[in-house]
Amino acid sequence: MDKVEAIKELIEEMRPFINMDGGDIEFIKYDEEEKIVYVKLTGACSVCLNQGDTLNSGLLYAIQEKVAEVKDVVNVSL
Repeated sequence: MDKVEAIKELIEEMRPFINMDGGDIEFIKYDEEEKIVYVKLTGACSVCLNQGDTLNSGLLYAIQEKVAEVKDVVNVSL
């Protein structure tokens, strides 16, 4: 499986948990050179004070299980 597809699949697996808190997550892109995944958090997650925990302790850890080279997950506001 390609890296981007693995990341997208994992985000889809995490989506129900994020939805339970009134938010949502959208994959934006994976920067292969920088090894950074860009996502957009919406709903309650877009203003949550625990956003960093969700991205770094939850999502990053889970993504690194499938794509070990990923260094960071960044929320972007579009």
